This record gives sequence, structure tokens and C-alpha cells, in this order.
Amino acid sequence: MKQLAVITICVAALSTGVFGATSQKGGPVGTGPGSLAAARKHLEGRWSLIGYEIFPPGQPPIRLAGEGTLTYDAFGNLEVHIRVNETTAALLESSGIQTTDGMLSTVGRTAIDLQARTLTYFLEGQRPLGAPSGPLALNRPRHWQVEGNVLTVTTRGDDGQPLSIGRWSKMP
Repeated sequence: MKQLAVITICVAALSTGVFGATSQKGGPVGTGPGSLAAARKHLEGRWSLIGYEIFPPGQPPIRLAGEGTLTYDAFGNLEVHIRVNETTAALLESSGIQTTDGMLSTVGRTAIDLQARTLTYFLEGQRPLGAPSGPLALNRPRHWQVEGNVLTVTTRGDDGQPLSIGRWSKMP
């Protein structure tokens, strides 16, 4: 579960802050700028990993050395695959984050909250709610920021400090 959390953190912020408020409950579904549909359309496609940092409590930061791809579809389904080198895999595992042959992979879906600028990630077969259980817990909010074609996703701890920061570039 922890290995999937690493990937989901970088994915979690895929909703970009360039979008405004969500449509009112029970009202018509908006499709223009600022709508959920516009956010999903912006996120749709393939993203390439630029960089990813994890800040395990009481340990030096871990900078992932490897390659990654994130695929997001029009329905909020998300698939992430990150391959790390042996050194990075060993660092992750010493922090309690397991890899499978140097691969971190996950498949799930997302729920976008445009007002809070967060993304909730749901893994297939796992309950979405529960108490956070570590710095990469899936139920921690993922915050996003978009500058140009670069998406930055940050997961914060209870003290507001970053637990992870992922950067992704949208592929043409």
C-alpha cells in the first residue's frame, strides 16, 4: 500500500488551480472554463514525470531517480507507473515504501474538488476513508499548482509541511 501511495501523491494534484468553483449541487452541469468538465479535459492525456521528492520523518529527503508516466482519462480514471533505479528503490524501502522490481504502479480513480484545490485518489479495492497512516497515506489531501505545462502536486502533513512534491509535464 505504501508503494502505491508514492505514486498517488504525485497524481493527487492533477486538478489544476486554473479552474474556478464547482457547479452548484442540483444545478446544471457546467462545461465551460471553471467547470469540473474543463478540469477533467485539462488533465486528460499522458503526463511525464519531471521530478519527485519524498520527505520521510526524521530522514533526509528522497529524490526519485527514474522515469514515470501518468495517464488520466475523461472519466477521472488514473494509471501511474514509475520505474526507479536500484539505489532509489533501496532508499524507498528503508523508509517503508515498497517497490516491485523497482516499479511503483497504481490504478484508480479521482475525485476533484475545485474549490479546495485538492484531489482525492481512490485505489481499486481499497476503502477511501480512514485515519491517515503515515506521510504518504492515500486519504491525505493532495494540493496542486499549475504553471504553464507543469503540474506540481504537494502532499502536506498535519503540521502543513510538505511530505512529498511531484512535478509532471503534459505530453503532447
